[in-house]
Amino acid sequence: MKTVYLVASGDLRLSANQNCWPAQEAMEKQVIAAVAREGWKVKRGHQYDPLLKHGFLDSQARGIEVFRTIPPEAPLIVAEAVWQYTHHVLPGLITHRGPILTVANWSGQWPGLVGMLNLNGSLTKAGIKYSTLWSENFDDDFFIHGLRKWLKTGKVVHDTSHVRPFANVRVPASAAKIGVKFATAFRANKSIWASSTKDAWACTTRSFPTNCSTHLVYSKNA
Repeated sequence: MKTVYLVASGDLRLSANQNCWPAQEAMEKQVIAAVAREGWKVKRGHQYDPLLKHGFLDSQARGIEVFRTIPPEAPLIVAEAVWQYTHHVLPGLITHRGPILTVANWSGQWPGLVGMLNLNGSLTKAGIKYSTLWSENFDDDFFIHGLRKWLKTGKVVHDTSHVRPFANVRVPASAAKIGVKFATAFRANKSIWASSTKDAWACTTRSFPTNCSTHLVYSKNA
């Protein structure tokens, strides 16, 4: 039986990795089951740590250590159910020669899709070839057909016929008006948006766009 390897990049914070591990574990079981239905088996590149109480790669050093044990030509899935730090896996992915598939859940609670898009952006910037898939339950036709294609050919090509050059995009007048009001408010209050090593300032609004300049709410995060 052919083997595909799986890794999972996590957070830097132990508490976040521990809290998120059940969601990651549940997602991986669904992905592994989908791969098994295609006649492949999944081998996890790193195991659950009973002392840390999670199975994420939680540092760049740990990621480099794990990638040394993964065959460089092997098909590799990076499965993300929650937020992750890309530098945990990017060094290993840069030198990996086998096909790479990034996979994420589609959840309103767990931000795996956001974590995967962060990873995808880094892979694209680094010039690393990869494919990507996402799903809610990993049993829908979109995911199954995409996974089957990747296992057979090492790549998934998505339909991008809906993508248009930005120069051809026409913004509705109402949306453009809101953008102008926001930009004006930002310029008027830009000094408060500055950040230092101790403080970070964020600006939000309660009644935008009615009276943005007088209804700004500022939150200070040390």
